[in-house]
Amino acid sequence: MSDPHLDSDVLVALQDVMEDEYPVLLDTFLADSEERLRVLREAQQASDPQAIRLAAHSFKGSCSNMGATLLAGLCRQLEEAGRCEELSVAPALLEQIEREFAIVRILFKSERQRYRH
Repeated sequence: MSDPHLDSDVLVALQDVMEDEYPVLLDTFLADSEERLRVLREAQQASDPQAIRLAAHSFKGSCSNMGATLLAGLCRQLEEAGRCEELSVAPALLEQIEREFAIVRILFKSERQRYRH
C-alpha cells in the first residue's frame, strides 16, 4: 500500500537501522518539527526571507530523512520562496505545511503505537 504522506520504504529502513530506538526517533522528529514550525511562523511574521529560507531548508531535510515526502516538498517550495524573496506566497505555503504536518503527526503517532513494549 502506497501512502502519499509517508514513504514506507524510508520507514522500513529507519526501523532496520534504529531497531529499539525507532520509537524515540519518531518522538524526536515530532517534537523537533513543532519547534521548526514555530521558527517558520516567527520568520514569516517578521517577513524575513533569509530566516524563512533557512528554517524551511532545515525542516525539509528532516522531513526527507523521515520519509515525509509531501511535507518535504512543501518545505522546498517555501525555501525557494524565501530564496527568491517571494514572501506573498509564504502564508499560504506555511498553512499547507501546517496542515500536512497535522496529517504526518497523526500517522507517526499511529506508527509509534505499533512499537509500545
